[in-house]
Amino acid sequence: MLAINDIETFYGETQALFGASIEVGEGEIVALLGPNGAGKTTTIRSILGLTPVRQGDITFDGEDITRLQTHQIAQRGISWVPDDRRVFPTLTVARNLSIARKRTRFRSWSLDECYGIFSALEHLMGRECENLSGGEMQMVAISRALIGAPGLVLFDEPSQGLAPKIVQDVMKTIGHLKSEGISVLVVEQNALSILDVADRVYVMDHGRIIHQGPAVELRDDTGLRAKLLGI
Repeated sequence: MLAINDIETFYGETQALFGASIEVGEGEIVALLGPNGAGKTTTIRSILGLTPVRQGDITFDGEDITRLQTHQIAQRGISWVPDDRRVFPTLTVARNLSIARKRTRFRSWSLDECYGIFSALEHLMGRECENLSGGEMQMVAISRALIGAPGLVLFDEPSQGLAPKIVQDVMKTIGHLKSEGISVLVVEQNALSILDVADRVYVMDHGRIIHQGPAVELRDDTGLRAKLLGI
């Protein structure tokens, strides 16, 4: 579904990614792990065209999207759940979700389906997003991504700032997307939580991929996990 091939990305003249390559299969959950400053969020930004790559290429659903604008990439069926949620604070939940709807070749989720995942969401529809908790905003951000008819959802630090119980619910939701055939790429600092639901994992450090393999291997091998992630 997604193939990132030897990309190099810069901020000005400072290079952030050095030949990074990542693949995400259809209906697969892939985790991208590593320390702060490793280049994980830059990888997400590169996929979305927010920080364009200088070398290498990115294909999604068989199409080269490397030089497309961000809105064109979104129209192809890539949704994003940012680390800071990026909801419109002065708009209601209902309005935030309604403006996210778009047509792609993939299926758009209905509100009822979103309510099926987040039972509390239905009762928040009339509230302005600036009055929501962090967990409630995350419900809105994930629902917004699903309503946008995604074939791939990019999660950037989905557990950031959330209570442990909410983190469990978010990880359960990510696992549910796989059963719906949606591909997922997750950037996450809370490695242990995502390794329970991911199929495969990449570890990045200083803009380079230093490890890739089955998530279960990294979850169960404490020595390897300590070596790569320090946990």
